[in-house]
Amino acid sequence: MDCRKFLLIFLIIAPFLCAYSGEPFQFFKDREGQYIGKNISIFKDPTKQLTFEEVRSQPDLFKENKQEVPNLGVEDVNNWIRFSIKNESDIEDLIVNLSQANIDEVVFYSLRNGVVDSLNVNSNVSSAKLAYPHQYFLFEVPLKKGEEITCYLRLLSNTQLSAPISIYSDKGLFKTLMKTDVFSAIYIGLMLSMILYNIFLYFSTREAHYYVYVSYIFWVTIAQLAILGLLGPLFSIENKWISERLLTFSGAMSGIAAIFFVKSFLQTAKESPKFNMLLNVFLIGYVVAIGLLIGGVFIPAYKMVNIVAGGGSTIVLILAFQLSQQKYRQTKYFLVAWCIFLVSVLVYVLKDYNILPYNFYTLRAVQIGSVIEAILLSFALGDKINIYRKEKEESQTRELIISQENERLIREQNIVLEQKVNERTLELTESNESLQKTLTHLKEAQSQLVEAEKMASLGQLTAGVAHEINNPINFVTSNVAPLKRDIKMVWDTLDEVERIAFAEGLSQTEKQEQIQAYKEELDIDYLKEEVDFLLKGMHDGASRTAEIVKSLRIFSRVDEDTLKYADINEGLESTLIILGSIINEGIDVQKVYGDIPEIECYAGKLNQVFLNILTNAIYAIDKKFERGDGGVLKIETGVYEDPNYIFILISDNGIGIPQNIKEKIFEPFFTTKDVGEGTGLGMSIAYNTIAKHEGKIIVESELDKGAIFKLIIPIKQDC
Repeated sequence: MDCRKFLLIFLIIAPFLCAYSGEPFQFFKDREGQYIGKNISIFKDPTKQLTFEEVRSQPDLFKENKQEVPNLGVEDVNNWIRFSIKNESDIEDLIVNLSQANIDEVVFYSLRNGVVDSLNVNSNVSSAKLAYPHQYFLFEVPLKKGEEITCYLRLLSNTQLSAPISIYSDKGLFKTLMKTDVFSAIYIGLMLSMILYNIFLYFSTREAHYYVYVSYIFWVTIAQLAILGLLGPLFSIENKWISERLLTFSGAMSGIAAIFFVKSFLQTAKESPKFNMLLNVFLIGYVVAIGLLIGGVFIPAYKMVNIVAGGGSTIVLILAFQLSQQKYRQTKYFLVAWCIFLVSVLVYVLKDYNILPYNFYTLRAVQIGSVIEAILLSFALGDKINIYRKEKEESQTRELIISQENERLIREQNIVLEQKVNERTLELTESNESLQKTLTHLKEAQSQLVEAEKMASLGQLTAGVAHEINNPINFVTSNVAPLKRDIKMVWDTLDEVERIAFAEGLSQTEKQEQIQAYKEELDIDYLKEEVDFLLKGMHDGASRTAEIVKSLRIFSRVDEDTLKYADINEGLESTLIILGSIINEGIDVQKVYGDIPEIECYAGKLNQVFLNILTNAIYAIDKKFERGDGGVLKIETGVYEDPNYIFILISDNGIGIPQNIKEKIFEPFFTTKDVGEGTGLGMSIAYNTIAKHEGKIIVESELDKGAIFKLIIPIKQDC
């Protein structure tokens, strides 16, 4: 045999030699639907350049597979699969079923008697154009009984790739696909029902939790439809750019929606800020993965989504377990639901590595787990909303009870206050009849609340005012006795002078000598000085008494319910005189009265405002310096920036007002003084009085450094 004949024979038998690898899969009727992974061999082409002819001509490239369903991983390679089928049944039309939906490109080659037939299926080919329109890859293999055929598959995928290959007859395939499609329809129906039901609850309750939950379930459903390969057919997606990114994108979006739902349901921002920050990191990871996906970096994007999903799921599980130990029961629902879903994912992953059998249930584990999770989470969410409503109702009931209790306390306090005012009024009437007219007039002229506060303030100052009046009066009364004595001595002197003047037998010189001697005996010059001093003291005491009475008259203002033009500086001065008894010697009172016009006002009511603010300032100074030296009380008046207004500035260097109660000082009955030192009405009356004058009060204070009250009042009232 020459070389040319040998070469010809080799070329004829070479395809058969190359096509052979291991034992062919012998198809019997009872072996229909079995996975043939142990009868196939695999070759990975990292260059993605080898042609079918080059691959089949090098049988040594292929390695035998030991798994029923080979797991080909996530690699940017061409995965070549080779297997042979020998038909031992009477069925002549066999179908190769590659039941993996998410493969970017599948090329099927069949080699029979040296003749190669091929079919290319990729994301651009509509399933409706195939002989068997389905999300799985189905290839017809006509094969008579006893015949054998060698098949090749070239698979390319940017996501997790497994190769569940099985052989069917027409009828057997129909039953299998029917079972698969019925399950998918049930799954879609259940998830759609959950979505619609919770959308209805969202519009009924307007609870944001339902909105976030619907978003989560929606993207979980989309992701599972992508895994099942149903998303493209359902929405007629034939664009290659979209199809290549659909699975990874839907997975990333379901992860993002899951994180937002976890944040909302478990209230991580409030209950666990550190976990909340960690969830934000996972959110960033998903966003980065989507960015890579859009940029065409498929495999790193897919792996990143899986890593972030695994880490995020673990963190959420830890967080839910931690909160379930100390929080509400709906957190335990969440923990159970999340555990079931993670177990379903674990089952799905373990079947890819042949740790668990590759069957209908392990293949659909994620869908089953997601349905159970959706139902349990819906129950948990409903329970959470019910608890919120119950807590809200209980809170409203508590607030109502507190409000009613406050009203009762206010009524009781008003009664007690009225009793105290009446008692204080009676005491003032009995202790000082000279002030009865003024006090009665003030009581009749003022409103009940203003009168109560003013009477309370005057009651506290009565002892001091009485002391102020008593001092000059005592001075007058103490001078009466010596003055009477001195006057008696004057009358005695006149009598003695008259006796000497009319005495007989005495010369003029002797009379003068006796009178002079009597004057020296009485020390008439000292007597004159003493009488002048006593009269001056009585005059000063009477003037001081008149000044105090005048200040009281100015302060009380009998016409205070009528708008009159009044001198604010005079009102401030009269108020200071009234307060003279409580201003200790250690307080430096600085008065800077500006040249301001008389303003139209209720003068008596403004004096009450000055009294309240000054009393508080003196109290704050005494609290800080304990009636020692160092206190400064400054009063300043002037025309405001707007010439239609004046300002009164009252400042002190006392204990100041804490920031947390600064906004409360004008509330009725609010006081920081000890019991019996204040009623809590003073600043409220001051605020309302200034508001009645269409003015405003500006308060500035720093703790332990003092306070500034700035009153801004219009010169003329708009009636």
